Amino acid sequence: MGRERARELRRNSTDAERKLWESLRAKRLGGYKFRRQYPVGQYIVDFVCIEQGLAVEIDGDQHAEQAGYDLERTLFLEGENLQVLRFSNREVLTELTNVEQAIWVALTSLSPTLPQWGREPETREGE
Repeated sequence: MGRERARELRRNSTDAERKLWESLRAKRLGGYKFRRQYPVGQYIVDFVCIEQGLAVEIDGDQHAEQAGYDLERTLFLEGENLQVLRFSNREVLTELTNVEQAIWVALTSLSPTLPQWGREPETREGE
């Protein structure tokens, strides 16, 4: 279910998500690989750099009304060893350079981590 929902969200991205994805895709931001609409537990994060343990969320206007849900979600993601950055649609659409800079600062200040859910399956010797 999570993967199907993630595919649907990728097909129906917001203007802000599409704009930020152009900056993050294909390792365009400092060579860091980002994935978009990526399932983590019961949630789907807008963008994630697994290598650095950074999730980037873009909040629309409805997020002002769901602060409790966003806090619960952030706490869960932090429990999965992800730092969470949040930006509004307006910030991405009108201040993209500042958003990119904030993401860059976060990426370069984090120690490389690989959360359990982001690990490649281990293979036994000889397989």
